[in-house]
Amino acid sequence: MKPRLLRSSMALAVLAMPAGLAVPVRLVAQQLKEARAIDRFPGYVVQDLGTLGGPYSFSYNLNNAGVVSGGSATPNQNGDPSQAVVNAPQTAFLWDDGHLRNLGTLGGPDSVAAAANLANLAVVDSETANLSRQGEDVCAFGTNLQCLAAIWKHGQLSKLPLLPGGNNSYALDMNDRGQVVGFADTDVYDLDCAAAKTAGFRFQAVIWEPNGSLRPPLSPLDRDTVANAFGINNDGQVVGNSGVCANTTPPPYVTSPHAVLWERDGTPIDLGSLGGPVSGASAINNHGDVSGTSSSADGSPQAFLWTPETRTLVKLQTPDGFPAAVNTCCKTINDRREIVGFMFNADFSQQHAFLWKDGAMVDLNDLLPKGSPWMLQSAFGINAAGQIAGQGLINDEVHAFLATPCHHHEGRGECCEDDNH
Repeated sequence: MKPRLLRSSMALAVLAMPAGLAVPVRLVAQQLKEARAIDRFPGYVVQDLGTLGGPYSFSYNLNNAGVVSGGSATPNQNGDPSQAVVNAPQTAFLWDDGHLRNLGTLGGPDSVAAAANLANLAVVDSETANLSRQGEDVCAFGTNLQCLAAIWKHGQLSKLPLLPGGNNSYALDMNDRGQVVGFADTDVYDLDCAAAKTAGFRFQAVIWEPNGSLRPPLSPLDRDTVANAFGINNDGQVVGNSGVCANTTPPPYVTSPHAVLWERDGTPIDLGSLGGPVSGASAINNHGDVSGTSSSADGSPQAFLWTPETRTLVKLQTPDGFPAAVNTCCKTINDRREIVGFMFNADFSQQHAFLWKDGAMVDLNDLLPKGSPWMLQSAFGINAAGQIAGQGLINDEVHAFLATPCHHHEGRGECCEDDNH
């Protein structure tokens, strides 16, 4: 299916999810605690970012200027309304102050914008018109076309270099210095990698420098053979995951045993887990605080925070009724240690965007004005001003959104009519 409404490449969502979790007891004390927690959060105004003419859009990331990057369906060329979602091509976009800009592709039908920095650069992942060498589906649009990371600058896309002997690459984040991180495949074929269907060759975490040059790959942990890089801060610290092909896959269907922080010199640090077999680090702020997702002992995915002071994973406590949570990639923690992602109810039939700060997690939908038409499903980025980008349902369609704290609108006549708490 063509649309990428819940890309796990941005979510680290495909952990070992159990078929069901025991429904937690709704204690009065817990309800009161959550009510008091909501009082510490602002209300939010939500903007619909629209589409590029197709039936859906979603956002991956946003920067501190409020520029949102993502992907949107464009009009279906075959004219068949029944195929509008399934076959609609998807194109990278940047949204800035009400304007949605189509960033194009590298010759293939689909692309997505992973990030944009304050220097008006964007990193894009695009299909080309060429089939991938072994039928890999690295871009995961279902076309099995070659996938390449690229930089968008002054209205043009320029592909980034590949590793020697490699055929595909995928970028996930960029800092304000212009450094880009992601992964690229190598010329080492691995049957375990092939079993993952998205890649037949070993892949490595990589950094592209501002001049476009590709650094030597970031080393996986000892005894590991593959790695992914998801987030980078302005100091050049990188986070991601590490493992072997038998237990680690590249985006979009990410699993791995080890959450990793690479220091500026490339030294990898194993951040550990929350007791389960799956762990991945997805974002890092400029203070070196890391957010990510790890499975717990019962197999459920849990969002975590790691800080240079504690140097251990701390589970983000979820609200009553939502026992599982996923921290998404790649700008999902800001310098105030505010974290966003999405959470699930006990049987995984409901998915709601969350905001965590000061030790408390709330449903982002609870911070919207009464009568809001939105159901916010996923949050994929939060900036220094507390603005949140993600995707949600409005009028039965999945659209990208930008949620802005009400106080941010003061003096512009756009504050929330009701904080709903």
